[in-house]
Amino acid sequence: VGGQLIALGVQLILQHYMDADELHRYGWRIPFVLGAILSFVALYLREHIAETHAFEQNAPEAKKSKPIKQLLQYPKEILTVVGLTLGGTIAFYTYSIYMQKFLVNTVHLSKDKSTELTFISLLIFSFLQPLFGILSDKIGRKPLLLAFGIMGTLFTVPLMTTISHQTNPTIILLLMMCGLLIISGYTSINAVVKAELFPAKVRALGVGLPYALTTAIFGGTAEMLALWFKKIGHENYFYWYVSFAVLISLVIYTTMKDSKHHSKME
Repeated sequence: VGGQLIALGVQLILQHYMDADELHRYGWRIPFVLGAILSFVALYLREHIAETHAFEQNAPEAKKSKPIKQLLQYPKEILTVVGLTLGGTIAFYTYSIYMQKFLVNTVHLSKDKSTELTFISLLIFSFLQPLFGILSDKIGRKPLLLAFGIMGTLFTVPLMTTISHQTNPTIILLLMMCGLLIISGYTSINAVVKAELFPAKVRALGVGLPYALTTAIFGGTAEMLALWFKKIGHENYFYWYVSFAVLISLVIYTTMKDSKHHSKME
């Protein structure tokens, strides 16, 4: 979310100080330059971050082992990560990435107003994450995941349909926040839930590989599917697609143990 906020903030500044012609000619290159510079900051942080004690203890053994072979000893956990991620990543990409195009193409807001509403909604959304995290420490991870699964299944279609027929920016923002509030039950804790599924020796790979593949395949194609459904004249099919994906994840949430009380983190 931090990266998206920076990107949207840069976009807002560029849209304010440049006209459309300047943006198309050279302005669009500026975010890429900034992104390249920030990548070195990320690399520095990655190289200097401290590893956990559990990881350090397992490091000598891990160097001798075959990581994929070790990971395949946890098939249930791998499938759980895929199921956990499926609905959450599609819903998140819908309300955070695709929403900006949706507001322009379907709601017919200006690009400036669309960027502004998306920035405000994600800014508020980012402040909600630690609050939901604190709540999960008190009541457990599963209740939040179930809340996301149930409300995401039931309210995605009504929310997206209502937004598509709105013209008042304030009401649109409130509706967007309703969607982001729902998915906070997933986004605020999904990383720690997945980490709690694996022991230290395979945790990074166990979380990273199935999560990355699921996000790339389903989250990465969300916008493409949404635009395709719109192109063929059945935009609402995408709303149902998101709801069905969240429903699949809800089945996983219902059957899994609460990782807070059954954690494999040392």
